Amino acid sequence: MQTGRHVLDSAEFRRLVAGRWRVSLALTALLFILYYGYIILIATNRQLVSRPVSGATTAGILIAAGVITGAWVLTAAYVIWANRHYDPAAAELRARAERHG
Repeated sequence: MQTGRHVLDSAEFRRLVAGRWRVSLALTALLFILYYGYIILIATNRQLVSRPVSGATTAGILIAAGVITGAWVLTAAYVIWANRHYDPAAAELRARAERHG
């Protein structure tokens, strides 16, 4: 159990957690901007979002679809980052703790 504490107290673990927080907060901020930007756009530029594009489809509907797609893209960006960087580093720390503990 003491070895596990050593890993938790290590600089590598702190860097790993800090990196995850940085990425998470950055993506959360981008998502916040995306969603609330859309809401602010609706509130401040009703003419733009109500402009017909094709039939009953308005610019607002297309922008909303873009917001949803943007959320998927941000989620995919986190998954890709986690798979390439976070998960391997966490697995290495876990393996090191198991070897020494």
